[in-house]
Amino acid sequence: MSEGQTPRARIRRLNDAAIRSDGRYVLYWMIATRRRGWSYGLGRAAEVAAELDRPILVLEPLRIAYPHASERLHSFVIDGMADNIDAFDDGRATYYPYVEPGHGDGSGLLETLSAEACAVVTDDFPAFFLPRMTEAAARRLDVPLESVDSNGLLPMRASGREWKTAYSFRRYVQQELPALLDEAPPRDPLASLPRRSPIELSEEIRSRWPDARDRFGEADPMRGLDLDSDVPPVSTPGGAAAGAATLDRFVARGLAAYEDRNHPDADAGSGLSPYLHFGHVSPHQVFEAVRDAEEWEPWRLADTADGKRSGWWGMSDAAEGFLDQIVTWRELGYQCAAYYGADYDSYDTVPEWARDTLAEHESDARPHTYTLEELETGRTSDDVWNAAQNQLRREGRIHNYMRMVWGKRMLEWTATPREAFERLVHLNDRWAIDGRDPNSYTGIGWVFGRHDRAWGPERPIFGKVRYMSSANTKRKLRVGEYLERYAGRASLFGEDSDRSGGSTG
Repeated sequence: MSEGQTPRARIRRLNDAAIRSDGRYVLYWMIATRRRGWSYGLGRAAEVAAELDRPILVLEPLRIAYPHASERLHSFVIDGMADNIDAFDDGRATYYPYVEPGHGDGSGLLETLSAEACAVVTDDFPAFFLPRMTEAAARRLDVPLESVDSNGLLPMRASGREWKTAYSFRRYVQQELPALLDEAPPRDPLASLPRRSPIELSEEIRSRWPDARDRFGEADPMRGLDLDSDVPPVSTPGGAAAGAATLDRFVARGLAAYEDRNHPDADAGSGLSPYLHFGHVSPHQVFEAVRDAEEWEPWRLADTADGKRSGWWGMSDAAEGFLDQIVTWRELGYQCAAYYGADYDSYDTVPEWARDTLAEHESDARPHTYTLEELETGRTSDDVWNAAQNQLRREGRIHNYMRMVWGKRMLEWTATPREAFERLVHLNDRWAIDGRDPNSYTGIGWVFGRHDRAWGPERPIFGKVRYMSSANTKRKLRVGEYLERYAGRASLFGEDSDRSGGSTG
């Protein structure tokens, strides 16, 4: 396929098959960038469709057998599918949502649709089961399969290296990003394509793999699906419309208060993480909203790439703090996941110095040891930790500062650092809406020393890894309302529960 406007650094060719010149359409396999707008992947599909004078068929499937499949995660994705039905209702592409009803029922759908396609374009995502799935598909398809990266402001595979610290990666961002700010994906990748009649699929395809539109019309669109019902949907709706509304509210009313974000009582986070994770919102879309709110122009960028957290953008302190999170820290996770490959969620990616010091203290006495079930249900002696875990179970999220304390305490309650790492991955991947994300594993790895430095004095259990405690959190931050909301005995354990709060510090 010839090159178009999509940056070459964002496109990976996954096989060597030739274009099927007599194909009926270009197939866009939507698996991570689950939106119409601001999409390099859909933009690439539009380029190929224009070159071949073919329509686009957009397949957005939802498997049932993915790890930690639950009503919570399914509901969030299905909300986005319902939005996409409306978003693609202008005749510039045919949208085909498919929700797999039983294990293996979706098998063969991609191959069947690709048999009539000129080429297939999909989304490049470096974590969860998606890399294995796209690589396996590339071996089976007899048409070209391209994987396109829409994950961040920077192409996630461009550096091709491991970043040891956020400081070094921030310097890289400051060196490379200015030249890329004009390469944003199109707001509407399909705008230049002609309107066409919907692509007709055979009755055999429609009956074997029914369009999910009928399911969305039901009172319970997840009825009959074999999902983890112990992880129920949350009140936060999914989809591009809800994501855009969340972004608008944050920029209009929350951005100015973002400097207060470390205080749990303030709850001053953006709320955008789940929408970014599922591709309902684009990081370029977020950046433009902040840029416009700040009335920012590129000439305000600092002349030097010094790796400092503030002062480089030439924006307000609140905006600079927010962009450091969404650009530096979020994209650091994607860059590292792309570099680590299959090991992206492994304890072995923790730096050697940190693993060494933790190993030296592995035999240190632990103040408590808890079963996974006790941890999962928030039944520890630490009310700060319980509050964070209960927020995760109830809302699918943890306040960002509390997440760090939540992770650090786990080191003290498990027999080995590796077990602590694996338990944090399990809890996050099962309960968080934005779990299974490269940024999640960056945060978990940070607990054990990734992207950090050795600290002193050396402590039991932690060694030279940075120490945090619940007692210090109570002293430093405003947490009273947070604890009352999420660690209240009556609301979480019942009136006759004998559990009580009390931090072990």
